[in-house]
Amino acid sequence: METKNLSESTTKRLHAIDVLRGLDMFWIVGGSAFVMSLARYFNVSWLNNFSQQFTHVPWEGFHFMDLIFPLFMFISGAVIPYSVLSKLKKGEPKQKIMVKAFKRMLLLIVLGIIYNGTLKTGFSEVRYASVLGQIGIAYFFTVIIVIYFKSIKIQLIGLCLVLLAVSLLQLFVPVPGVGAGLLTPEGNINGFIDRLLLPGRLAYDSNGFIDSGQGIYDALGILSTVSSIGVTFMGYFAGMILKHNLYSEYRRIVILTLIGILLIIIAILVHPVYPIIKNCWTTTFTFLTAGISFVLLAVFYMIVDVWGWKKWLFCFQVIGMNPLFIYLFYRMVKIRETSLFLLGWLTGGYENKIAHPIVAFGVILLVYGLLYFLYKKKVFVKI
Repeated sequence: METKNLSESTTKRLHAIDVLRGLDMFWIVGGSAFVMSLARYFNVSWLNNFSQQFTHVPWEGFHFMDLIFPLFMFISGAVIPYSVLSKLKKGEPKQKIMVKAFKRMLLLIVLGIIYNGTLKTGFSEVRYASVLGQIGIAYFFTVIIVIYFKSIKIQLIGLCLVLLAVSLLQLFVPVPGVGAGLLTPEGNINGFIDRLLLPGRLAYDSNGFIDSGQGIYDALGILSTVSSIGVTFMGYFAGMILKHNLYSEYRRIVILTLIGILLIIIAILVHPVYPIIKNCWTTTFTFLTAGISFVLLAVFYMIVDVWGWKKWLFCFQVIGMNPLFIYLFYRMVKIRETSLFLLGWLTGGYENKIAHPIVAFGVILLVYGLLYFLYKKKVFVKI
């Protein structure tokens, strides 16, 4: 393939983004539960150890499940060159794009509050921080930077300043009565800022348990949201690398992979002095998850869009085309009970160990069946 000028960019849809997003969502809406149910049933050491990767680390460290949310945010940034910048190129006013991004952010915040169970439990102890809200906020501020600061150099400086500010706050700004740099559930500055500024209920207690009634910080709180802008922004850069035909397809794959490996190495090397902690979203966590995301996007771009293996991964593309719908649907509808209702005759009762993997697999089939129906009808819920 010939090398083209930077101004010449591809506008075709990248199927790799949909497939990777679908794989990411798969673990949320049944995949992880199926793996853990298999581990409980077979009770063999290697499978038990593997299933641990589908649980969140209570505090310091990293499991595969800790990647799911940052990867989704990375992907939301990767589509910005294909959506926002394409609209700008077609002459759509900046103000119109910003208003749409702002409305999207507000709607995601509201949906996140609803997802947290506010309509079920009432408004007396609302939890305002949410996954959807954090996605909306990080996306909105990334769009602001992309629209109003077109220079890649300035954008990179802005990214570095955000990550540096978070690092300095977490390592060197003292928490009253605790001191500086104490990255524990009780002593981290994220929790102090949340207790000071974030209204409503804080979800996490000192043991890392959610909704225990003893919340002292929120993993999706104010400073964590600022940190997450870094992952979203790095996703934007990944999308720029894929969109512009500055290099051949394989050179783009190499660039994405090398960036990812470099970020992973930095995170691992710095970890002993600045730990990888998801629940207060340290910069090392940002580097690690963004690095893995760069590598995964490179791999899926190669497999799906360069090699053309779309049929093999079509099931994930179906899931990835409707992420918002299935995320809310899985929360609000008792799919597991439906699966047990339909497949209980195969299990001999839910107390039987074999019931768990059968019911979990049934959940996956129900979710996929619904999403495939929507896909065929071309119904995609977007904001």
